[in-house]
Amino acid sequence: MLKQIFAAILIVFSLPLFASESVDKSFDLNEVLVHHLMDHVEFPFNIGGTRVYEGHEGFDSHNENIFVDHHTGHRFHFVGGFDLHITRRVTMMWIVSLLLFLVFIPAARLIARNPLKIQSKFANAVEAFVSFLKKDVVDANMDGHGHSYYHYIFTLFFFILFSNLMGLFPPVGEVIQLGMDYINGGEEAEAAAALASGHHESIWIAKVWNGITVTGDISVTVSLALITLLLIYGTGFVYQGPKFILHSVPNGVPWPLYILMWPLEFIISPLAKAFALTVRLLANMTAGHVIILALLGFVFQFQSYAVGAFASVPGATAIYFLELFVAFLQAYVFALLTSLFIGSSMHRH
Repeated sequence: MLKQIFAAILIVFSLPLFASESVDKSFDLNEVLVHHLMDHVEFPFNIGGTRVYEGHEGFDSHNENIFVDHHTGHRFHFVGGFDLHITRRVTMMWIVSLLLFLVFIPAARLIARNPLKIQSKFANAVEAFVSFLKKDVVDANMDGHGHSYYHYIFTLFFFILFSNLMGLFPPVGEVIQLGMDYINGGEEAEAAAALASGHHESIWIAKVWNGITVTGDISVTVSLALITLLLIYGTGFVYQGPKFILHSVPNGVPWPLYILMWPLEFIISPLAKAFALTVRLLANMTAGHVIILALLGFVFQFQSYAVGAFASVPGATAIYFLELFVAFLQAYVFALLTSLFIGSSMHRH
């Protein structure tokens, strides 16, 4: 997470400027973790509801989604209607989707000109990734029946990969925000401290391109796992028909044991596979970020040049490069296991 490393470096070099003001302020690592890892609403959007402003009847100060009207400066929340508020992870999924379009549409057009000719290094790299997924991930685990699943597995792999990498890439929005704070405010130390603590009124680009890791949210990982779960059952019925219900238990099992194994094989096993996919991706993409933030937290905690130069920044940088490897690995593992689980339901074992 380069944005945190940049913030730490800024803090270290600006310590003399704000040390006197920060004596009374204690560093709260939990607050930093919540800001950088947890999702929250950035843009309010409600269909059919009404706005209730502070001071008016019906305003609930304990409502979890209270917004500020930038025209009047008054706080409000919605009552009734259907909430479709745009959160940090939603905006980052927009960024990831846009990048996928920008990368693969031009690559597909280049390859389509002459599939037998190497058009460019860029197109060749994309084709190498796709060929690897096709041969070694999908076809290898679906016994040659994976043609119908190419589109989903390819999309799944690249969406997870880009989401993982964008969580490690410095967010353009916060970089612009920091630069504007320096130019307009002229108080570099306060701006750096505000960026590190998360208490800062952000411009719209900082809210959109916020750098949060999409795959670090359980709602995203469980959604991807549920799609895999539906494909496991759907593929079983398509390839085996109604017999899939009975054929979920391996052939040759005695009937007394069959009765015990059927609920495990038909219900518990697919659910366990989906749960494993959910937790594996979520845990791996969250753990590294927590370690990086904890290491960088030493800078804010001790406010020492030595700690920042010899412990926090080198340690966080090493974990960051490990996270780059994990980003590719987890995308590959999720796509591989999805192909394996779907392929296992095509035929009785």
